[in-house]
Amino acid sequence: MRIISGSLRGSKLFTLEGENTRPTLDRVKEALFSKINYDLPDKVILDLFSGSGALALEALSRGAKKAYLCDSSRDAIKIIKQNIEKTRTNEKTFLLNCDYKKALEKFKEEKIKFDIVFLDPPYKTDFAEQAVKIILQNNLLNEEATIILETDDEEKVINNLDTRIIKIKDIKKYGRVYLLFLNQNK
Repeated sequence: MRIISGSLRGSKLFTLEGENTRPTLDRVKEALFSKINYDLPDKVILDLFSGSGALALEALSRGAKKAYLCDSSRDAIKIIKQNIEKTRTNEKTFLLNCDYKKALEKFKEEKIKFDIVFLDPPYKTDFAEQAVKIILQNNLLNEEATIILETDDEEKVINNLDTRIIKIKDIKKYGRVYLLFLNQNK
């Protein structure tokens, strides 16, 4: 895995071994970032189920101001730390090793708001839908913020989102992967 574009272009990233983490494929990552590339400069990013941290680091490479990364796995946190060190993005990153619900509560307490949120949780869970709900309840989004949710079952996710408070702006399909681009309904 590598950073595709920007100031850190070509940097190879460490990844987790085993089945517990599923890195976003380069072709999906490339399509995702080509869609949001102009929205990244000076933005605050949240990568909630970070894995290796590749999405947040790609965003920083393309001009994001700051990235908050969270994962509950200690092994993932070790890999993310290695990737942050390798890319020398220590001053632009904030790393949390905890459950996503605890992280979102901490962000609420500290009054931190985000411009772009990446949600790529384990597929066979309802973590994505729950995270969207908590993010909105805790008022963690800046004006015009986008949530980008990766799933392999877009129908299930869509059926579990409260479309009174969240708007599906776009859906892209890449093989079995769906990217849902969400905005807060106002």
